[in-house]
Amino acid sequence: MVKPVQSTKAGTPHLRRSVGFYGLMFVSLGSIIGSGWLLGALKAAKVAGPASLLSWVLTAVIMATLALVHAELGAAYPMAGGTARFPALAYGVLGGFAGGWVAWLQAVALAPVEVEASLQYLDNITWVKQHLNLLHTGGETLTASGFAWASLLMLVFTVINLVGVKLLSESNSATVIWKVAVPVLTVVVLLSLRFHPGNFTAGGGFAPSGAHGVFAALPVGVVFALQGFEQAVQLGGESRNPQKDISRAIITAMVIGTIVYLLLEIAFIGSLDPASIAKNWDNPITQGSFGPYATLATLAGAGWLAYILYADAFVSPAGTGLLYLGTSSRLSYAMGKERVLPKQLGKLSVRGVPVWAILLSFVVGEIMFLPFPSWQDLVEVITSATALMYAFAPVSMIALRKRDPERTRPYRAPAGHVLAPAGFVAANLIIYWTGFEITWKIMIAIVVGFVLFLIARATTKPADRLPVDWKAVTWVPVWLGGMVLIAWLGRYGDGGELKALPEWWDLVVVIVFSLVVFYWAVALAVSTDKVRAAIERETEELVAHG
Repeated sequence: MVKPVQSTKAGTPHLRRSVGFYGLMFVSLGSIIGSGWLLGALKAAKVAGPASLLSWVLTAVIMATLALVHAELGAAYPMAGGTARFPALAYGVLGGFAGGWVAWLQAVALAPVEVEASLQYLDNITWVKQHLNLLHTGGETLTASGFAWASLLMLVFTVINLVGVKLLSESNSATVIWKVAVPVLTVVVLLSLRFHPGNFTAGGGFAPSGAHGVFAALPVGVVFALQGFEQAVQLGGESRNPQKDISRAIITAMVIGTIVYLLLEIAFIGSLDPASIAKNWDNPITQGSFGPYATLATLAGAGWLAYILYADAFVSPAGTGLLYLGTSSRLSYAMGKERVLPKQLGKLSVRGVPVWAILLSFVVGEIMFLPFPSWQDLVEVITSATALMYAFAPVSMIALRKRDPERTRPYRAPAGHVLAPAGFVAANLIIYWTGFEITWKIMIAIVVGFVLFLIARATTKPADRLPVDWKAVTWVPVWLGGMVLIAWLGRYGDGGELKALPEWWDLVVVIVFSLVVFYWAVALAVSTDKVRAAIERETEELVAHG
């Protein structure tokens, strides 16, 4: 029997609050453990050598800081597509669109990227390569056959999301158990059968590329691997007990994900052939580089594990792709509801599902399969977009503490007035480490989004338009333009950087600039009355606080 759709008005569809703690935790953990675990260790080791372990620790600290901020916001304001809605409460409709647009760019790209990763892994299997012909020569772009299989996967994701969030969380929960078990099994097998302690000082010592290598490793796969904790926030409007469960789900998923990834990096480095890294870390594994753990398992005499890993190379990315198709649809739903994208996207079916938003994510995902850059290049683009998305949360948290102080906060981030600016700085450092070549492309995409925002307003009835507080968002273009300029003058990336800023002083410039923008942004937040008016518009979705 189908439960009636929850609503505050008779006959009005409303998001179903049917997801509990484990569903939320598995949604976040399932997003954290995707294709990143199969490639992250290799990419990080090539850039930083054994010091890549420090890259994982640094990323874990950064993500934990941002996760605690999201935990407070998600518990206090449990709404679908939360990363788009928090800045909307603090900075008005345009601030919400800016935060929501970068979040949507990140999420809508992740589903097809994960699907493509699945197919690229499977293409390493001889039978698949001979009979399915998934990839063109070089293994980067899909053939017609590969496009058909990728489209089929996206269609399956779409159907699951259309059925409803309960099926989404339940199907994900079963997948996540597998996704965690396989990496843990891999660690145990490699550490017991093939471990060379000397590898941690080989090829130029523990840190052959110094601190620069540690930082540069973050955007090539480390941040990509550990991002995803915010998925519990995105489903906040569909949580049974958001005040209690969202913060616990985020923190639990982050702890588990961090431990798994650290152990994987240790197992990867220790299992390499010492001869391959005797001189440098440019090519630590000479074959099977798109499925390195399967290669290492075979060399360790555990061929049976290689088969499991190839199966997981499909399950892990596909499971994450399923989640992100749902996430991107919740974000476009949120922006449609705010009238900053076509209002049709903000409508729900009688089952409480954002049908048009889900279909939009499917269509855009299909477009992403066209011959764009390789999986590796797209990871850096997604990393930069993710950092931009995360950066809106710390300023929103402090602004809402000041403008909405009476609201009950079931979870309150510790030392928030230190944690929030630290989180904003950390997000900007990730953007900087990604490099100028990626950063300016993301900024172009944001400009395109602003044009779409103006078109949506021009085609919306005046009575349905929310007023824009232009002053409240004046910090956004200054912040984005400043980050592009610093990246151009900086030392990270593979093209276009002037390297005019000295080592370490470049980080000081990013930190100082970030702090100035942070406190300016907090001061520019809309008034208390406007925040309360925005919250009032969301009353149907927000759970009553005691």
